[in-house]
Amino acid sequence: MRRLILSILLGFISVVVFAQTAQIDTLREKKQQANLAYISLYKENSELSYTSPAGEIGAPSSYILNGKLTTSYVVFAPRSLPVAFSINPDFTARVRNERSAGVRTPSFRLGGTVYLRLVEEVKNYRYAQLSYTHHSNGQDGDAVFADGTINTSTGNFNTNYLTTAYRFGYITDAKPSTGRYYSYNHKVGLEWHKWFDYEPALNGDYGFTRLNYDFSFRIYQIYKGDKGGWRKGSSNKENASNTLEKETWRFNGQFSYAINEYDNHGFIAPKRRLNIEVTANYSLSFMQNVFMMASFGYYGEDPYNIYFKDRYAFMRFGLSSTFSRYGIK
Repeated sequence: MRRLILSILLGFISVVVFAQTAQIDTLREKKQQANLAYISLYKENSELSYTSPAGEIGAPSSYILNGKLTTSYVVFAPRSLPVAFSINPDFTARVRNERSAGVRTPSFRLGGTVYLRLVEEVKNYRYAQLSYTHHSNGQDGDAVFADGTINTSTGNFNTNYLTTAYRFGYITDAKPSTGRYYSYNHKVGLEWHKWFDYEPALNGDYGFTRLNYDFSFRIYQIYKGDKGGWRKGSSNKENASNTLEKETWRFNGQFSYAINEYDNHGFIAPKRRLNIEVTANYSLSFMQNVFMMASFGYYGEDPYNIYFKDRYAFMRFGLSSTFSRYGIK
């Protein structure tokens, strides 16, 4: 009788331990899958590169061609941890409309970003990020002439800053009838320069502390493959083979306001403190990770290094690119 009872107890304990182990394994697998899925979100939410003939139309200087090349090298992304790290180079150059067609002072940014996943859900994602960035223009001349004007030809520009941000968004389900779905993406952040080395000429007239808000609305389309090429189709999972899923539209809005002290401007001075930009990006069905781009905005402080005192409304047209959603089944 004792042996029977002991056998029953041991069997019960074994079942409980097995069930708990299986549950732990399931939870661990769920977390690992979330970690992997968030890596794609980190990359999809990175900034766009662009090539723009005529550049910022409306700027004080005239340009032939402007371009921005940026990416995210995700060098640390363990499946078992909710953290990741990327290196983020960013090069911006404006080719001036002059006889020599010179660039003069390109903007060079290099930094790194740490990401922390806050929830497991991907459709309602939440994560935090902390970035460090170095920004300079490759020049070593005096930033200010003797008459007090800024040396935009050979003047040195450098600053280093931290950006902390909270990102959140929502991805809808695809509509069965059209194969279309959407995502709403937000970024709220603070940019801080004063803890690090910077060009002294920036004192009193530069946005060392900025409140930033970015919004991105994206439209995705599922295409069906047939002899005539890709056609818009339904999201019926039973016929999921031979399908193309891609991002077709991306509408971005960026708002940035400097909140530190200026020598000659009060706190309510949007003409100097405000940078705002709205961009529409459309990708044709035969394009991969490339969009046709149209931007409209206003710079109270031109982000192009030593030109920081320029302020103007602008338009920009061209091609843009980033880590957009693209997959074939």
